[in-house]
This record gives sequence, C-alpha cells and structure tokens, in this order.
Amino acid sequence: MKAKIILLTFLLFSFEVFCQEITVSGTITSAEDGMPLIGVNIIVKGTTRGATTDFDGNYTINVSKGEQLEFSSLGLKTITITVGDATVVNVVMEEDIESLSEVVVVGYGTQQKSDLTGSISTVKSEEIEKTPAANVMQSMQGKVAGVQVVSAGSPGDSPTIRLRGLGSYDSNNANPLYVVDGMFYSNIDFLNSKDIESLTVLKDASSSAIYGVRAANGVVIITTKSGVKERKPQFEYDGYTGVQYARNVVKMANAEQFVTMAYESGSEADVDFVLNAMERFGRSRVNPNIPNVNTDWYKEILRPATISSHSIGVSGGGENVTYSVGTNYFAQEGILDMKNEYERFNIRSKVDINITDRFRTGVNTIFSNATKFNAENGAWFKAYFAVPILPVYDEQNTEATPTRYANAQLLGYRGTQNPFPDMRYNNNQLKIRKLLTNMYFEYEIVPDKLTFKTSYSHDFSALDERYVDLPYTLGNNVQIMSSIRQNQLTYSNQIWDNILTYDDSFGEHNLTLMAGTSYRDEASHKLNVRGQNITGIGYESSWYLNFAEDGSIVLAGDGDDGDIGRRLYGVSYFARAAYNYKHKYLIYGTMRADGSSKFTKDPWGYFPSIGVGWVISGEDFMNDSGVFDYLKLRASWGELGNDNVAASSGSNTITNISIPIGDVQTPGITSTSTFTNNTWEVIEETNFGINLRTFDNRLTLDADYYIRDTKNAIMPVFVPIINANVLRNSGVIRNQGFEIALNWDQAVNDDFSFHVGTNFTTLKNEARSLTDPYIDSGSAEFRQRTMVGEPIQAFFGYETVGVYQNQAQIDADPIAVENNLEPGDLIYRDVDNNGVIDDDDRVVLGSFLPSFMYGGDIGVSYKGFDLSVAVYGQTGNKILNRKRGEIIFTQDTNMDADLAINRWHGEGTSNSYPSSKGLRKGWNQKLSNFWVEDGDFFRIQNIQLSYTILGEKLAGKNMPETRITFTAERPFTFFKYNGFDPEVPNGVDRQTYPIPAVYTIGLNIKI
Repeated sequence: MKAKIILLTFLLFSFEVFCQEITVSGTITSAEDGMPLIGVNIIVKGTTRGATTDFDGNYTINVSKGEQLEFSSLGLKTITITVGDATVVNVVMEEDIESLSEVVVVGYGTQQKSDLTGSISTVKSEEIEKTPAANVMQSMQGKVAGVQVVSAGSPGDSPTIRLRGLGSYDSNNANPLYVVDGMFYSNIDFLNSKDIESLTVLKDASSSAIYGVRAANGVVIITTKSGVKERKPQFEYDGYTGVQYARNVVKMANAEQFVTMAYESGSEADVDFVLNAMERFGRSRVNPNIPNVNTDWYKEILRPATISSHSIGVSGGGENVTYSVGTNYFAQEGILDMKNEYERFNIRSKVDINITDRFRTGVNTIFSNATKFNAENGAWFKAYFAVPILPVYDEQNTEATPTRYANAQLLGYRGTQNPFPDMRYNNNQLKIRKLLTNMYFEYEIVPDKLTFKTSYSHDFSALDERYVDLPYTLGNNVQIMSSIRQNQLTYSNQIWDNILTYDDSFGEHNLTLMAGTSYRDEASHKLNVRGQNITGIGYESSWYLNFAEDGSIVLAGDGDDGDIGRRLYGVSYFARAAYNYKHKYLIYGTMRADGSSKFTKDPWGYFPSIGVGWVISGEDFMNDSGVFDYLKLRASWGELGNDNVAASSGSNTITNISIPIGDVQTPGITSTSTFTNNTWEVIEETNFGINLRTFDNRLTLDADYYIRDTKNAIMPVFVPIINANVLRNSGVIRNQGFEIALNWDQAVNDDFSFHVGTNFTTLKNEARSLTDPYIDSGSAEFRQRTMVGEPIQAFFGYETVGVYQNQAQIDADPIAVENNLEPGDLIYRDVDNNGVIDDDDRVVLGSFLPSFMYGGDIGVSYKGFDLSVAVYGQTGNKILNRKRGEIIFTQDTNMDADLAINRWHGEGTSNSYPSSKGLRKGWNQKLSNFWVEDGDFFRIQNIQLSYTILGEKLAGKNMPETRITFTAERPFTFFKYNGFDPEVPNGVDRQTYPIPAVYTIGLNIKI
C-alpha cells in the first residue's frame, strides 16, 4: 500500500511538471528569402488559444509541455511542432506549391492558375450550392466580374446570361457555350447544382478560342463530381425546402383614385362606366361616390409558392476504379395562382477506370425528366390594366360558365379585363426528357508526357409541349372554343473529339503542346399541330388531337413552319501551345479551323489567338520588396467565329411587269435578290490583365481591360426594291470595359476565419459601323434604334423637360398653341430649335444594357457556424415600362398608383407627370423618357446561416457529419422603377414574370 502511494505521488508530480505552463517565443521566416513573415497564425492544437506574428515575424504564446503548436498562413505549408523544454522556437515556412499552383480547367485540358495568360474566373462549388434555384447559372449573379445574370421568375425558366456585353444584334444568339464534362450545351437546365465540382468562366477570346464557333460569347466549363480512389463509399443526402414570395408588388390605383382620374379625364364614357359599376355592385359605404368594389388584382392572382430539392448520392473508389452516382428531385411552384410549376427528376452516374497504368476510360451519364406547366403570362398584363371597380366574380353574370367570372364589358369597357379566365382555362404543359452521355478512352503513349484521348458525347432531347384552351363563356357574346396545340421537338447533338497532348519540362523550361479534331452532327425535327372543339374536354384523358373535331386539325405554323427539320454538320481542327520559363515568362497560343455546313459561300473560318504573361514577383529584384507575394501582368489577343446566327437564305426573283413608255404599254421584267450569302460573325478581342496577391496572400486582386469587336455582325439591311429587311453581314459591334475583383481571406485561428470580396464591371456597348444610317427595331409606337456610336437597340424617343402648368405658359409657347395643348400636358425638348416637335427631335434615351455592375460578399466562420451575405447591383440601364405605355392602345383601364398619386391635377402639383386627361391624348403618349425609366438597383442577394455538427454523440454513437442551413435569396431589392423588379432581360417590361424572394431551410448529412 505504501508503495502504491509513493508511485501515485510520483505520477502526480510528474504530471504537474509535464503540464507546467511555459512561455514560448520565436521568429518565423520565409524559406525562400529568409524574410520575417507577418500575420502567421499560431494555434495550440485542439484549443482556442493562439497568437499572430508581428511586423518583425515575432510571436509569444503560453503553452504547456507536450502540447502542439500549429503554424499556418495562406499560401504556406502548415507546420506542427510538439513543445518540449525549449522556450525559443524559430520556424522556417515554405511555399505551398499546390496552393500557389491551383489547377484550373481550360479548353480540352487543365493549366496551373499561375500560368494563365487569359481572363479566367472560377467559382467554388459551395458558393453555387447557396442559391436555391432550378438553374445553376442563377447562382452566378454578382459573383464573377464581367458576367451579367438576369434572373427569371417563372419556374424552370433559365436566366439570361451575358459575358462582356452583347456581341450579336440578335440577343437570342448571345448565350455562352456550356461545356459539361467535355460535352457542349446551349442550356444547362438539366443540371443539379449539388453535382458540380467546379465551374470556370472563360471570358476573353484567347482562353475561349480553342472551342471555336460555339464560344464566341464566352465559355462556362463545368466539371461534375467524381469519386475518390481508395475511399470507402460515402453516402450523402442534401436537401432544402422553402417558400417563395412576390416582393415589391406594384401598387395599382385603388377604387377611389381610379374614379377620381376617370372624372378628371374629361371622358363622359369613363364616367358612365363608373356609374354603371355603382348601379351593378352598389355604392361604397365609406364613400358613396365610388362603387362598392375595390379589387387589388395583383393580390388576387399572387400566392406564396413552395420550392424544394432533395439529392442522394454515393461516391468512392478502389485502386483502379472511382465512381460517383446520385439522384435529385427538384420541385418549384410559381407565384402565379394557376397550374404553374416545374418538377425535375435526375439520375447521374460517373465512373472512371484505370484499365492499366497507362490506359484509362470513363463514362458519364445524366438522365433528366422534367415537367413544366407554363404560366399564362397575359395574366400579368390584364392584372395591371383591370379596373379596381370590377370584382373577380359577378353572380349577376349568369351567362358566364362554368364559373361566374366578372366581365368588364358588362360595365361598358372594351375588354373583359379579368385575368382569371386566362389562368383557370389554360393548361400549358411541357415535358422535357434529356439523355446526356459522355464516354472517353485515354492512353499514355509516353508515360507522363504524351497522351491521346478520344471522347464521344451525345445530347438527346425530346420536348413534348401541349397547350390546352378549355371552353368558357363570359357573357356579352364572349365565348371561347376548346382547342389543343401540340408541339413536338426532338434534338440530337453528337460530338466526337480526338486530342493528342504532349507535356514536358526541360530544366526550367515547361512546354505543353496539344492538337485535336472535333466533329459534330446536330439535328432537330419539330412538328406543330392544332385542333379545335375537343370531345370530352372536361377529362384530361381527352386532351389529345384524336378527340378534336374532324377537319379542324392543321399544322400550327405558317406555311411549312408546322413541320420543320434541320441538320448541321461541323468539323474543326485545332492546336495549342503553352510555354513558360521558370513559371515567370509565359506564352500561350491557339489556332482553330472551323468548317460549318451553315454557310454556303465560305464554310471555313480560321481563328488564331495568343497570350503572354510576366510573373514579375518571380524576378530577383522583387524579392526584397516586402509588398507583393505574387504579381503577374497578362495580355492576350484572339479571334472567334460565331455560327450561332442566321444561315444563308433568301431567293432570286424575276417578276413580269408592264409599264407605260410614252403612250405605249411596254412589257418587261424586274430582278430582285434577297439571297444573303451570310458568313461568320468574327469576334476580335484584346485583353490586358493583372493578378496580384499581397499582405501574406490575404489580399488578391484580379483586373482586366478588354476591347471586344464583333465584325461582320449579322443585322437587318433594308432592301428598297422589296421594301423589307434581310439579315446580312453588315456591321461592327463593340463592347469594352474594366473588370476588377478584390478578395481578402484570413484565418485568425482554428475557430475563426473570415472573407470579404467584391467585384466591379464597366461596360460600353456601341455600334461601330452599319450599312444603313440606322436600324429600327421594336414597334413604331415603342421605337428602338441602332446608330453608329450608340448602343445597339437603344430606346429612341423624345426628351421631356416639364409639364405645362397654366394657360399663360401655353399662350407663350408657339409649339403648345400649334398643337392645342392644355395645362397638364408634357413639354418636349425642341432639339433642333426649329419651333416644331417632330421626328427630328427624337434622341437616344438609353440602353437596356447596364454600364456598371457590382457584387460583393462577406463570410464569417466560427467553430461550427458559418454566416455569409452577398450583394449585387447595377446602374446605367433603362427599362421601357411598356405595360404603362400601352395606354396608347386602350385608354379605359386602370393605372398604377404612382401615376394616380403623382399626376398633374393643378398648377404646381407635378412637373413630370401629365394629367389624367393628358394621359389619354396622343401628344403625351409619344415614346419619351416619361415611359423609359432608370433600371438601377441594389439587392441583398443571399443571406445564409449554417451550423455543422461534427463528432457529437447520439445514443452513445457518433453522429454523422450534419449541416443545417437557413437561406434567404433576394430578400431585399432597392430600386425606383415602377415595376415588380428592375431585372428585365431585354429592357421591355410588358408581361414580365416577377422574380420572387426565396426562404429555405436545408439539411446535409454525410455517412
């Protein structure tokens, strides 16, 4: 017993000595140049105790013997040291080569980020996953400089993506190329964000040129998740569910405001309609001078809508095989209260096999099955115009069947106005089935030096679209017959690539050579058929054309457009060389020859590119600067061909005519040609850039300046002899601007780290040359015009300078007298000072393209908690508020509350809004800056709070890694535009689906 007590005393004494706290200090220096390192984090491993080195690289920390000190800093290898008797511990830290040489996916291969000469940006998968959306690209909003993402509100719709402006006159041809695991796509609505491993944006022509004709508007490369060698199967569930709400709902004039404007309008008919409503629905008890109806139509047609996503996957691998398989279910309702939703089910598999040490193969397959019920967008238009003195239902309307919906015609108005028949009696279903397969074989001819890879990709899609109009009557002879329109589209795109790559180093020289061929076969077939008067229309089982009335089934298109097919072939040859010396002097070049069956005149285009770079921080004279951890200058130039444009078309026509010559009628012929012989649009781009890291790699800066010209741009050209436009290569479009991205990342200790980032983009878009003096687009009432020196398709109209306030002002202005104007009418600027307001006084009112975009994010991590906030905004763009402007076509409808409140209704009441009477006059309905509004906005884009549970016990066993997430997407948007949202793809707001705010709760479990 005595011996045990002595032994226990000895052990306690030893433990006390071992745990005795001592003070350890030292200096931390760089292995590269021996300079002291500032801001290195020193943590007592397994605790929250820590310290940071000062400006001289010195540190001091209290620690017990036997504990471990961990030394870490961004861009440097982490070092762990066990504390012994020494009280001075000096540490030499080396560069983390993997960190500094991050590999980036580029065209047909990879490159070290430090060796890039082009403008390339990457987005982390965890950033993409923060956004609850059907389309992956929605998550890119505000995250990459130079990339504009215009959101889409309708379920399943894809956002509009523009990289560095708009390079084609037809904005539908301006989408970037998406490359998913080597396969080309124009839309990635089939892709689940949880399946993405990395996303890389190639912005300049030099980096995009290797992809040729499909890459003229930039490239987005997506790599899906793969398995990991020698890892047991890891199961993962990831899901979220939430609700969507319409934000910034447009306020419309209420019944009292509407009646007031009707009386002020000077229209006896409008007053009679109000009296008819009071007679039919009674008088309000609050104000007996207005009807007893006050309908908020937007409130009636909107609803909260659910959104959810659930993914299950497993990944792993053995010595020679890796695999990743999974499935995803996504469902989203629309905020329009009708059959309006999107549902998608995906199955994905990716397998890579090492057959031998030098021979590899792999297969990647995605099957996507989606069903989309499209909204009847006319409901947005009708809800804006529907008068508030009309109810949704009218029990007195006994002729209305099957539901007694109200009809504004029964009050005297010209239109039915009620949006509910459009919503309830339409069923617009689209079934989307896609099978996407990519298979490759890769063989190392010379190990680690010369590799050959052949790959085959096939994108097959089948779209089945069905529009059903159910029969109904609304009274007043409004009777709609049942009908069905069936659209079927099959699409097949096959690509076969063969790539030979040589990669080697000779001392300080590093060289990569690549050559390849690509063949594509793209085919589609579309059939549009319609029929009417469906037997048994009340049953969905009868919603097929064989139930249509005999003789009513016809092709739905004009002429032969109801049954059309297309076949396109392309073959390309390309090569790339990338060389660097000591990773300091960089040169990169590509050459691509593209052949396309689309162009009959010249099917071949040849497109080179070159880029150079200088890593200044690698020079000896920079070693003692103490400022730059990394500094690189870059410059690149390149050309790209774009065949995503109108093909050669038209005809040569000879017409027999007879004209009088003197007194004799003389026969003859005229010959006209509208054959276009179109060829490639050619994008030529010059890019200058800088990449910088400083403050011990905490601060990074990426900046670019670019000039991007689209030559031979295909635009409408007026042909006088046929009095029509034809599409021809006829102009030059320029986009130019600056892109800047700044990021600060710092790990304060093991438990706390933070990130701050921001990016800015400027854009100037203009037409540099045109065949005609100008090109008009839009309608005659809402004109857009393209002119040299101005943005393409700019809004074009009159500039208002005020409102006539009194009769004396009218009498003093010859223009007002000449046009019989009154107080409350708009004053237009007489641009040419000739005393007449005519077409020559019209000016450019602005572009739908923003001149400045910005984004930013802040992230904080503390132990298991993570909080991030992202913002986004833009300025300089204009929006044509066409829904408001269409008062020109129908003047007996409602107006928004902004018009009602701010209208001129007496001297001094407004100097920018016309009177109620003036709104109904043609003078004030001219397209002007009164209808074209600022589209500037600032948005809190995303707020996410998450907590990770790791290593906790549950019922005595270890819990799986679990992450709980709360997300708010687009909770707040600040703007002045009189609409739901200032995000309008082409700047014309007529039936734009509002973009909702989304609130979700998510769960991720890994086993």
